[in-house]
Amino acid sequence: MEKKIFKGRVICKGNYEGECVVSRQGLNTLATFQKSALMNKKKVIGSDQNNPDVFGKNLTGVALILPQTIGSTTGGLVIQTICQMKINPSALLFSEEIDSLAASGVILAKNWENSDIIAIDKLGNDILSEIKTGDKIKISEDGTVEVIK
Repeated sequence: MEKKIFKGRVICKGNYEGECVVSRQGLNTLATFQKSALMNKKKVIGSDQNNPDVFGKNLTGVALILPQTIGSTTGGLVIQTICQMKINPSALLFSEEIDSLAASGVILAKNWENSDIIAIDKLGNDILSEIKTGDKIKISEDGTVEVIK
């Protein structure tokens, strides 16, 4: 069996090995993260009922694979806030080019909150079909994402 390896552009580098959650549709950051943040929870449970890929799933400390973020212009601030609260995903892995709101959120979190969040984009749409929620992956600082069997 051939190894599944994806290479993208590094926005915020880091290393990670662990579980992933895959959203095959755009992720609404406000709808997904806000409820846990407002209730001062110790972890984020996806609260966007319109996204069955993340609804009800723990998103704290996992690698979140998605095409892009969508929705409200507060998206960047929501990402920064969950990083400040230390309830963020360990990584945001984008199949497409990172959108400006998500980019602003991870960059602010990295610089203002000293967050260790990883962000990689341009991984290609195959990552959304070839990696499944619950798969174990390894992320390297050079932007390589590999499925661990």
